[in-house]
Amino acid sequence: MKRPVLILVALLALTPHAFGDWNIHVAPNGSIQGDGSIQKPFQNLTQARNAIRAKRKSSEIASDEAIVVQVGPGVYRLDQSFELTAIDSGTSAAPVIYRSTQPGTAQIHGGESLQPSAFVPVTNPNALKRLSSSAQDQVRVCEVQNLNGDVPDLNDSFRAVPAGPWLFINGQPQELARWPNANADNAGWTSFTKAIDSGMPQPDATDEKLRKLHPGSFQFDDPRPASWDLSQGVWLRGYWTHDWSDEVIRVATYDQQAKVIGLAKPHSYGINNGTWGRSERRFYAVNVFEELDAPGEWYLDRKNKQLYLIPPADFSNASVVLATLQSPLVKMTDAHHIHLEGLSIQYGHSDAISIRNANHIQITNCEIANHARSAISLHGSDNIVSSCHVYNLGTSGISVKGGDRNTLTPGNNLVVNNHIHHYGKFQRTYAPGISLQGCGQIARNNCIHDAPHNAVHYGGNDHLFERNEVYRVVMETGDSGAFYSGRDWTSQGNVIRHNYIHDLGESDSTHTNTMGVYLDDCDSGDTIEGNVFYRAGRAIMIGGGRDNPVLNNLVIDCPIGIHLDSRGMTWEQWNNPKYSSWQLERKAEALNYLNPPWSDRYPWLAEIMNDSPREPLHNPMRGNVFINVSKEVCHFDAKVRKLLKKLDIQNNIVLNTPGSATTTVKATDIDGFTNWDASQKDTLPAEFNTNFSPATLFHSHSGWQKKFPSIASIPFDEIGLIPNP
Repeated sequence: MKRPVLILVALLALTPHAFGDWNIHVAPNGSIQGDGSIQKPFQNLTQARNAIRAKRKSSEIASDEAIVVQVGPGVYRLDQSFELTAIDSGTSAAPVIYRSTQPGTAQIHGGESLQPSAFVPVTNPNALKRLSSSAQDQVRVCEVQNLNGDVPDLNDSFRAVPAGPWLFINGQPQELARWPNANADNAGWTSFTKAIDSGMPQPDATDEKLRKLHPGSFQFDDPRPASWDLSQGVWLRGYWTHDWSDEVIRVATYDQQAKVIGLAKPHSYGINNGTWGRSERRFYAVNVFEELDAPGEWYLDRKNKQLYLIPPADFSNASVVLATLQSPLVKMTDAHHIHLEGLSIQYGHSDAISIRNANHIQITNCEIANHARSAISLHGSDNIVSSCHVYNLGTSGISVKGGDRNTLTPGNNLVVNNHIHHYGKFQRTYAPGISLQGCGQIARNNCIHDAPHNAVHYGGNDHLFERNEVYRVVMETGDSGAFYSGRDWTSQGNVIRHNYIHDLGESDSTHTNTMGVYLDDCDSGDTIEGNVFYRAGRAIMIGGGRDNPVLNNLVIDCPIGIHLDSRGMTWEQWNNPKYSSWQLERKAEALNYLNPPWSDRYPWLAEIMNDSPREPLHNPMRGNVFINVSKEVCHFDAKVRKLLKKLDIQNNIVLNTPGSATTTVKATDIDGFTNWDASQKDTLPAEFNTNFSPATLFHSHSGWQKKFPSIASIPFDEIGLIPNP
């Protein structure tokens, strides 16, 4: 009775074709002569792809047959991108699937593995004398002569990714030799307050170079730069004027007597040229051989191809990878109906996955980590990125663009249930965890945390952000928000609802310039509904925009609840042709906003020029609950307060729990807000106490929903990551 079963198993092992699907096998110990069977697997993904192409060309594989490339455990090193095009596509009924046989164990790498034993003590006397006496016995050096071609130098200035390669140990990016040293929170800054030359154009200067944007200089009293060999290159990463614009610039000169550092390239906003926020400016030095003094710090002698390192603890058995591949590990162009499942895609000095003009691509349950640029850059429609673990990235996490804004056709791309964290290592600002552009994308049930700047950045139309958890973002920057969009009347129809935004970067004692949701510079047409803001700075900020409903949100322990200002009425930039990034009306005209489908979908926008366009009108604020707000529930400027009768403000509640600070807003200040205070504590449910938090509220069963029906429907337990099916 068992013999037929044994024969069937043997047949399945001998042929990739079974039950209408093709199963093609890949393993690291495969052979270049492999045939894709279990016994003779292919050696890599490229072999498998080429075999599929050949079998389709010969009609051995029919167009209605699904293909599963079974990728076995192990490391698959790439020295060029794995590329898929239209000829590699599947169909809706028969997709092409690249699947790890054991999720997370098929590792696609774009780097060189180095042996810990290859790192030996430094004997070069010239190198030793540049190191501190305490570091000389700790530093090890490894010859990396096998790196292809010349190793490029760092540019004199850069905002994003430095020239590669980059070093990773035990799956973590290491720190390029720097001063001051970083700590666990990636702090470690020094600062200055006096610019000698901001570098901004000086129209009356006799020197022609000074009449243009030029390299600036600043006074730095600490004598530390005197120990650096500038001829070997020293770079400074700084927030030179604004806390939302970082740049790395090489040091050109150092006057030890005057204590002045001169930079090699100009910064577009100048050096300490005025900002909202901190008066002092922050920077740290990088790529400084003399500062190689802490475990995990490294330095690459690019000319001689020698890698210096102070090894971390337990280095003898460490995994050491030098990420070298300068192109995406996976590229898809004009492809469709392809799935990547359970793969680990790591160690590259570009994007991990680049997808262009593609549809019905699915990336599921993949680990995407340790790349100099983004995890996924996707352009197309009807694609899904789900249940992926995305971390340790030089720029952004997942960037999606699709649909047609002219016709308001949705892209229907879905970013769902992804865990995204520790990104923005190189580009510290405007490199978000999730970016949605175009028309009609969805980001749902993602968890985004630990980053210097935005969690979500978006532009375009009709995007939906729901049930996402966001925390420990905007940790390093100011005048920035966890969710951010700005400077566009046409960015209409976006909905931010039922998200939990909490524990954001701290504002300083003078300014609260960290925001939960930030609609900047007259951005209009978005709905902020049913979100929970907890310890989120200035929870909701509307910078002069219109048609932004703020409905049924819960704000707890935030310095400022909601901000609305009149910058459209007071700033010269408003709709001004002199400022190319503003020109609000011209942007709308470019999309033919006075005619269908725009005038049908957004009739209020079609009427904007006839409806006091500079005023921040039609921002209804209804049903919001503000608990323990410490500075201002409503930060409205004087012109906004004169417009209060034009604003729809109703049924908002301001509450202090026992033992909390007293809020500054009273019921008589702004109609539509009812203030409760600690004297009414007997009327409050028991969970409203000095240890109050969103969890105690939503997990209680005391009937608080009857007191606050506007926020009772927030599905708090459904926010954030969900178990994989």
